[in-house]
Amino acid sequence: MKVIIIEDEAPAREIVKTFLKSHSDIELCAEYSDGFAGIKGIKEFEPDLVFLDVQMPKITGFEMLELMDKHPEIIFTTAYDQYAIKAFEMNAIDYLLKPFAKDRFDQALNKARTKLATYTKEETAASSAHKVIETMDAKADTIFRIVVKKGGDIHVIPVENLLYIEAQDDYVMLYTEKSKYLKEKTMKYYESHLDEKQFVRVHRSYIVRIDAVKRLEPYGKSSYIAVLSNGQKANVSLSGYKKLKEVLNF
Repeated sequence: MKVIIIEDEAPAREIVKTFLKSHSDIELCAEYSDGFAGIKGIKEFEPDLVFLDVQMPKITGFEMLELMDKHPEIIFTTAYDQYAIKAFEMNAIDYLLKPFAKDRFDQALNKARTKLATYTKEETAASSAHKVIETMDAKADTIFRIVVKKGGDIHVIPVENLLYIEAQDDYVMLYTEKSKYLKEKTMKYYESHLDEKQFVRVHRSYIVRIDAVKRLEPYGKSSYIAVLSNGQKANVSLSGYKKLKEVLNF
């Protein structure tokens, strides 16, 4: 079984490596201290199993899930987070609550072995990962950054750099002053997770940053066009116009 460790704390990596030594069927391919390097390592080594820390400074373990092209089996390592643990338990992904003992570690490893041996085409590590993402998305937290992959590069976009978001079938296009990025998320997700004091949904296909709206122009009988600070335009429905009137006080 090919294994990778992605953990920003060196002592935690050492504990996992020490516990792995008693398992002769394990090949430790690599270890990484951040998610950027970890994503590249998963692509390079195509591991069967990853020990993945949840709380990391550059990108979190959950953000890594969204960026993976192929999903190995994952055992999360985490300090106590009730909602995260609920997500793991609901979707059959195992986790190790720090600090963890060797017997709990072995139990998680054996669970991963069993799952890897019994996956079907319909049930894969990817399907479990996607269910965890959906469960975490339901948590009503305000987001402050968005992590996307464009080409072979990973970009971390602070939400204050967003001008607007446009629906693109099952994806959204995120627009900043200088670029745009395609992300596999829904408009509903961003409507509920962006700060309502900064962003407003003005149309079924558009969310705009309030202070990026420079003017509104009539467009037909019951709709408008919002002209943004970079010259781009976003459709505004009648209900979206009423929302803008309220937040802009005009």
